[in-house]
Amino acid sequence: MLSEYELQALLLSLKISSVAVLVSLPLGVLCAWLLARVRFVGKSLLDGIVHLPLVLPPVVIGYLLLVLMGRQGVIGKALYDWFGISVSFSWRGAVIAVAVVSFPLMVRSIRLALESVDPKLEQAARTLGASPLKVFFTITLPLTIPGVLTGAILSFARALGEFGATITFVSNIPGETQTIPLAMFSFIQTPGAEQEAARLCVIAVLIALSSLLASEWLTRKARRRLNAL
Repeated sequence: MLSEYELQALLLSLKISSVAVLVSLPLGVLCAWLLARVRFVGKSLLDGIVHLPLVLPPVVIGYLLLVLMGRQGVIGKALYDWFGISVSFSWRGAVIAVAVVSFPLMVRSIRLALESVDPKLEQAARTLGASPLKVFFTITLPLTIPGVLTGAILSFARALGEFGATITFVSNIPGETQTIPLAMFSFIQTPGAEQEAARLCVIAVLIALSSLLASEWLTRKARRRLNAL
């Protein structure tokens, strides 16, 4: 049985990861569409910025978020002065941290799905008088659902395991920002708490493995449904 402390970390991890995916998914679809379908000046720069979290150390990402969105940061100070909102050292800040780190995986999966859609189908719909928005929602998006599902689930799994950016930006506050990796870090530093750390490790592995299996299952199911149309 999990202790209240461990259960709290588990539920908070699920909450933060789920909110991060839901919030970043529309932006992920938009960025993937821009990178896959639109030619514009600065496209390579946008591509580099989107994928930068893949190569940057998570601690660097957390520090940059702290500089930008901390109480005295450029964006954070404006949010606090104008709206009374503080994201640093709160679960909202943890959502931002894990969303930034997991965003490239989401965009990459959706972009690959968009690039696999035959442009002739979209051109035929436009020839018949459909607006670009209608073409996107009735043809492009349904055909990319497998990629969207894969990107969302991979992003969720990556968000669950985020440590460096989270602890740097929002610290390790039980009940507020302490996710499973941060709780494990606390247990590892506490003498005699090896069993608690091991339990959380097993839970993290099971959740990550379940997410990957669910991603594969949903992708296959979506592709079968699309092929049947």
